[in-house]
Amino acid sequence: MTTEVRSLREFKMPDVGEGLTEAEILSWYVKPGDTVTDGQVVCEVETAKAAVELPIPFNGVVEKLHFPEGATVDVGTVIISVAVAGEAGAEAPAAPAATPAQAPAPAEEAEPERREVLVGYGPRTGGTQRRARRTTTTRVDAAKPAPAAPAPVAPAPAPAAPVAVAEVPGGERPLAKPPVRKLAKDLGVDLRAVTPTGRDGVITREDVHAYATAQAAPAAPVVEAAVAEPAAPQAPVPTAGDVRVPIKGVRKATAQAMVASAFTAPHVTEFVQVDVTRTMKFVRRLKESGELGRDVRVSPLLIVAKALLTAIKRHPEINAQWDEAAQEIVLKGQVNLGIAAATPRGLIVPNIKDAGSKTLAGLATSLGELVETARQGKTSPADMQGGTVTITNVGVFGVDTGTPILNPGEAAILAFGAVRELPWVHKGKVVPRQVTTLALSFDHRLVDGELGSKVLADVAALLERPKRLITWG
Repeated sequence: MTTEVRSLREFKMPDVGEGLTEAEILSWYVKPGDTVTDGQVVCEVETAKAAVELPIPFNGVVEKLHFPEGATVDVGTVIISVAVAGEAGAEAPAAPAATPAQAPAPAEEAEPERREVLVGYGPRTGGTQRRARRTTTTRVDAAKPAPAAPAPVAPAPAPAAPVAVAEVPGGERPLAKPPVRKLAKDLGVDLRAVTPTGRDGVITREDVHAYATAQAAPAAPVVEAAVAEPAAPQAPVPTAGDVRVPIKGVRKATAQAMVASAFTAPHVTEFVQVDVTRTMKFVRRLKESGELGRDVRVSPLLIVAKALLTAIKRHPEINAQWDEAAQEIVLKGQVNLGIAAATPRGLIVPNIKDAGSKTLAGLATSLGELVETARQGKTSPADMQGGTVTITNVGVFGVDTGTPILNPGEAAILAFGAVRELPWVHKGKVVPRQVTTLALSFDHRLVDGELGSKVLADVAALLERPKRLITWG
């Protein structure tokens, strides 16, 4: 029987965006002992722009996961080590892959677990018989002695977030569905400390809320204890009912971008009310006829987008960018139309490349794909780069209008408000008409009030009489 010398290969956190410096590990799809192949997705990470799945670039057996889920890792840091070998490399992980309390064939469970992972938050459904273990700190602290909290102290699991970050790779993972994991993450709850009440030991939303409420109740005594023992400096403990959510990922990037935009570009916002009765009838006809395609989603936003693109074609100077370093205004050659989308991870603005050259049917298809990809949380960083003008549809929330902040680097953003039936003077009579409010914010360094007003007036005119899309286009 021959043995081969193993060699370890290290996979480092790549720059999955453009110049990003760090990413958070959302979920591991493998554990020590698993066999991986070239191109297999091993984890999902969240950057400041989007969630991205990372494939491993070589074959081998997972030797070590260097960071747990929830850890933020700098680009270029090793995150996983893989033993690249033949027989010896395949046998080596056999010992650490199983523990005395586990079933004897963990390899059989690994594949179903990976298959059931959805968007990186999936639970391990293979091993449902070990839910009795709740004292997870003994496994974590066994590696090095630490001053574990005395057993009688009930609030000891309160600082659960650090325990979650220090999870031993390969250890048992609590059972919970993706929305429950997201809820626990937002509330700062360590799922290993939550007692499950669901079937087969699955943690429910109610379990997470109950645990969070229970931990919030003794907050005041915990603060007093921290004052009495200065040896354990910790972050401020929230009072009853307060929840602290870490600012990172998309939320952190959005906050930084909005502050930079608001205090760099001098914003001007103009408003106009528009009678969109004809546009709404036009949308209904397109839906009923199916002339844009059976599977194509037709909405008022589609016509607003086409109207804005037509207005930009008539006034191309608004499709521009301010170059501070060169002290130049860059007139963009094509319109990359951004659509602000609210996702579970925060606000993102993917854009439709060269939207100005698309037909109404092509624009409808691209818009539908953009929205669906954003809902699934699979928008790539490339889809959010290079936008020139943006639309934010605040009307879907029942909001009439607002003063939108420019997406950094862009010259204009159009807010599309709710469509309401209002009394309106039409052909000399006050009659009920469908009315909306448009708001256009623009960078006054490169867009004068005249230019901004002309663009907004054109969009309004096109929505009042959508047949103009043909004659003006």
